[in-house]
Amino acid sequence: MKKFYTSFLLILSIHFLQAQQWGDYTLYSTSGSTSSYLIDTNSTNYKVWTHASTDKTCYSSYLAPGGNLYRSISKSGNSFTGGPICGQLQKVDWNGNVVWNYVHSTTNEVTHHDFHVMPNGNVLLIVYERKTASEVSAAGCSSSIEVWSEKVVEVQPTGATSGTVVWEWKLWDHLVQNIDANKSNYKSSIVGNPQLMNINYNIKKDWVHMNGIDYNPMLDQIVVSSHNLNEWWVIDHSTTTTEAAGHTGGNSGKGGDLLYRWGNPAAYGASGTAILNVTHDAHWIPEGTPNAGRLVGFNNRGISSSQSAVDQIAPPISGYNYTYGTPSTYQDRHACSGYSSNMGNSNQLPNGNMLVCVATQGNIYEINPAGTTIWSKQVTGSVPQAHRYTKCYVANAAPATPVISEATGVLNSTSATTYQWYLNGASISGATNQSYTPTQNGVYVVRITDVNGCVYMYSDGYNYTGTTSVNESDLERYLIVFPNPSTGIINLQMPYMLGNDFTIIVSDALGKALLTENNKSVIDLSAFKNGLYFISITSINSKTINKKVSIVR
Repeated sequence: MKKFYTSFLLILSIHFLQAQQWGDYTLYSTSGSTSSYLIDTNSTNYKVWTHASTDKTCYSSYLAPGGNLYRSISKSGNSFTGGPICGQLQKVDWNGNVVWNYVHSTTNEVTHHDFHVMPNGNVLLIVYERKTASEVSAAGCSSSIEVWSEKVVEVQPTGATSGTVVWEWKLWDHLVQNIDANKSNYKSSIVGNPQLMNINYNIKKDWVHMNGIDYNPMLDQIVVSSHNLNEWWVIDHSTTTTEAAGHTGGNSGKGGDLLYRWGNPAAYGASGTAILNVTHDAHWIPEGTPNAGRLVGFNNRGISSSQSAVDQIAPPISGYNYTYGTPSTYQDRHACSGYSSNMGNSNQLPNGNMLVCVATQGNIYEINPAGTTIWSKQVTGSVPQAHRYTKCYVANAAPATPVISEATGVLNSTSATTYQWYLNGASISGATNQSYTPTQNGVYVVRITDVNGCVYMYSDGYNYTGTTSVNESDLERYLIVFPNPSTGIINLQMPYMLGNDFTIIVSDALGKALLTENNKSVIDLSAFKNGLYFISITSINSKTINKKVSIVR
């Protein structure tokens, strides 16, 4: 979903064949430059924005539907030093006019690295938050030093140079330590509290160094990547700012605690191998793309200190929550053509291709599903990120954000060209009309497209509570079992109304029970022989779902 989900195109049209390129234009800008380039598939400049000499590219650049350019700027005079410290964000129209010029830089906080434009036009920013040595000690840290903590802020543009922070999440509200039992964030077990960040792990001034951010509009969740802690974190955005500062509330029920973290088990005291070794650009694979819903990131030292990788995992999600500790390693890896010591990104494309940016080498290339390079561009200088777009996306503004209303038990979307309804982050099969009659309680989202079918827009979630009973056929409809067939590891994406207390029984073809588990979203059938098995899931309210799964090796 990296900048794909926020009103992104997903049109295949003439790009169906896997051997062909996908899309029409690639956007890039080199670090410290005052130019942004949109090149065609022949690597010819299609559009060049020339910016003021003081407005140098800090890190990310993205296109919004209709050709508006968003870019982070290295503001002069920031109180923080290092890289990339930004402090400023611009929206530039197709003709080069700066239509929004927003500064977020004070003595104690500043934007840095990546940002994300949301479907509603608000922008998510990564922000350093300065903590004094006394504040750090008071939080139970064993070191008395200044620390740059992190927060995520959502800014609503309000004028040519102004914006209002309408939501924020602070890491400092979700710390844990096992040193001082007299402090409120004390827990005797770090590994038993993976939803919190151990303030005594790898502590230093630039502690976390977040560098990538993405938003999932169907789940209303945020993912970020941490350079220094070698992790990806998932955060609940459905909370209020007050809930985000606590441990309850939101769709997940967990407030602003980390819903999921992956890449470095040692960061929360767990055993296991660290897969990420300097990481950037955490994002979801967008809808309409192979392996949609997977988490992906650039793993700078994934192969070695001279070769980077792009890693993918299928997060073990159940409703709006996840299971820590799985998967134990990546499920797909692309060994990059080169090495970037920092920065870098990838776009997973609807025809199965992938665009890769090996940042510090200035190497941008596209591979097909077989891993063959079918297009490349060598740029002088470092390119933090590169992104691919279609003509349709560039030429057409996004439709108005859809709004869901309810009347006599029916959900209605504002008018659009096409519709797709979702329940608790999962697509509802066949729900493609302007109205939808819910069969169960939960959070509903509608996705629409423009008249050209190439720009997606998502509504805010609508929490429906009008259903008092749920039948088993409805529950079965929304249970997702993957992969199926499987070689042994089975992921279960549970329906929201099943709840969090359930029993799983795996039986053979004769009905003999072979395995019983409780409240698991991942089950291991690796020891089972090839064949057909039955999975029966029963909730605490006696609702039962049955699914078949095949083990094939």
